Amino acid sequence: CRIAGGTVGLVPTMGYFHAGHHSLMTRSVRDNELTMVTIFVNPLQFAPDEDLETYPRDLERDLEMCVDAGVSLVLNPTVEEMYPSPVLTTVSVSEIGAHLEGRSRPTHFDGVATVVAKLFALTGPCRAYFSEKDFQQLAIVKTMASDLSFPVEVVDCPIVREPDGVAMSSRNSYLSPQQRDAATVLYRALLAAAALVDDGETDPAAVRSAMVEALDAEPLATLDYAEVIDPSTLRVPEIIDEQVRLVISADLGPARLLDNIAAVPPQPVGTAR
Repeated sequence: CRIAGGTVGLVPTMGYFHAGHHSLMTRSVRDNELTMVTIFVNPLQFAPDEDLETYPRDLERDLEMCVDAGVSLVLNPTVEEMYPSPVLTTVSVSEIGAHLEGRSRPTHFDGVATVVAKLFALTGPCRAYFSEKDFQQLAIVKTMASDLSFPVEVVDCPIVREPDGVAMSSRNSYLSPQQRDAATVLYRALLAAAALVDDGETDPAAVRSAMVEALDAEPLATLDYAEVIDPSTLRVPEIIDEQVRLVISADLGPARLLDNIAAVPPQPVGTAR
């Protein structure tokens, strides 16, 4: 493909596809002459008490979705193929990986960065497609690719949501009907906070409080974090005077869910948003 002048698209996944994955595949197929999807439940990014063994899997259905999207190749390696010997070398992206998800899951992002680095090395020059749903992960992958000089363009793609606003996630399958109804609270909390920003609130603490208050009103949800962050540094800004990212994570029963949206403060008259 490359010899013929074509480009390669890479969609790294852990499988158990939904419409969000399908959107990444179709975007890559549209942009490139060849698209490869990887399906690999990566043990390095799971802590011992997390859901590695129970993570949902359905390879046959995943492959059908790949065919439907027009994917050219699927890489579905075993753990032994990816890690033929004990892993002594890992990739760690400091600073942006240490808080938010990294505070609650301290080994998670090292596992993500390590497996993605391996996939980039195996694939070679390509465009790699990631959803904005895992916003911190996306930032880590972009930083890692740049810092290690991978010939990879990391393409961020919009979150795909259910009709009620819940961000699509493979772990949504863990939820009972009652928990699934309660899961809408994450998006509602984000919208409430974004409305404050749109109305001119410049204090990140006040905007964060709106998210916390909305989440706390749902008894089935347990908040892990809610923050207002600068999308480039992933740190809380002193004031909100330009676009920020609102991020939230909560536990509902057996599922850990996360979501985020952009929020843009009102601009002075005559200034383009």
